[in-house]
Amino acid sequence: MIKVLVVEDSPAVREFLIHILSADPGIRVIATAHDGEAALEAVRRHRPDVITMDIHMPKMDGLEATRRIMETDPRPIVIVSGSCDPRELATTFEAIEAGALAVLPRPAGIGHAAHEASARELVQTVKLMSEVRVVRRWPRARRDAPAPRPEKTEPAHAPAKMRIVAIGASTGGPPALHTLLAGLPNAFPAPIVIVQHMATGFIQGFVEWLRQSTRLPVHVAAHGEPVLPGHVYVAPDAHQMKVERGGRIALTGDAPENGLRPSVSYLFRSIADNFGGDAVAGLLTGMGRDGAEELRLLKEKGAITFAQDKNSSVVHGMPGEAIKLDAATFVLPPDKIAAVLVNLANNGHAQWRHS
Repeated sequence: MIKVLVVEDSPAVREFLIHILSADPGIRVIATAHDGEAALEAVRRHRPDVITMDIHMPKMDGLEATRRIMETDPRPIVIVSGSCDPRELATTFEAIEAGALAVLPRPAGIGHAAHEASARELVQTVKLMSEVRVVRRWPRARRDAPAPRPEKTEPAHAPAKMRIVAIGASTGGPPALHTLLAGLPNAFPAPIVIVQHMATGFIQGFVEWLRQSTRLPVHVAAHGEPVLPGHVYVAPDAHQMKVERGGRIALTGDAPENGLRPSVSYLFRSIADNFGGDAVAGLLTGMGRDGAEELRLLKEKGAITFAQDKNSSVVHGMPGEAIKLDAATFVLPPDKIAAVLVNLANNGHAQWRHS
């Protein structure tokens, strides 16, 4: 039985979430809290397996409550957001940075066409996150201290041209991507394309949040646009994304792969077909195995490949599967992956051209 704490300031929404979660026989809502201060006390008293967390609350908001919980008594936290404003959603991603595992929109109301699907997504996410081992976060003062400079990482070999960088991520991916992109210079000489598995409605907010941490321009990818050096393109909701031979993004309604659209496998296959050994690609933290086989294909074609190491991953599913397949040239934490990319660029192995 999964014990859940529901943190939500609206009594009506609180009862709605309790109704949805309690309908599953594997979940029991053991307590509720109407603000962040009450949430801290409820965590101490009830020791839940999972917490659903609202962001906008009186006294102490969900961001600060998440920080305090992850610094003192870490638990899997799922942000349940009622906001669709990309600027407000950026605050939601600060909570992910503070240690929350996932973000979901508040389920649609009873009678709404999307109610059953959105309620099922909340229940499934709570169940999945209950299996994740979370770690204590250092208080902000310590966390914000200058990070040690990553040691220089010499590549074992380099592609003839680093014409594109492709990255896939899922659970725990936002902060890993945040760290990786923050380590790249504004003159980075190749385009970067990303598939980040995320609940529908949050990609624009995610992109807004990433823009605050990197010197590179970050975009939600658009169909037909050319990929430019030093720009970052994130796959939009509900589309498969590929990069075609001429260096343009194509968004399609092709079927989900590994149950996912966008799928890392779909993107990586297009990179293997159209860039071959002139690419760099890798998998960051996440559940499942999306992209692992295709990363091996890229490595076999001569691309440099990487996988996030287990210690720095929230969930070592995707990168772990790639490592089992011997698909990764490097196994490193995100800051060291950034150092490898910078090293490849500095050694003159990056070159962008249209085919």
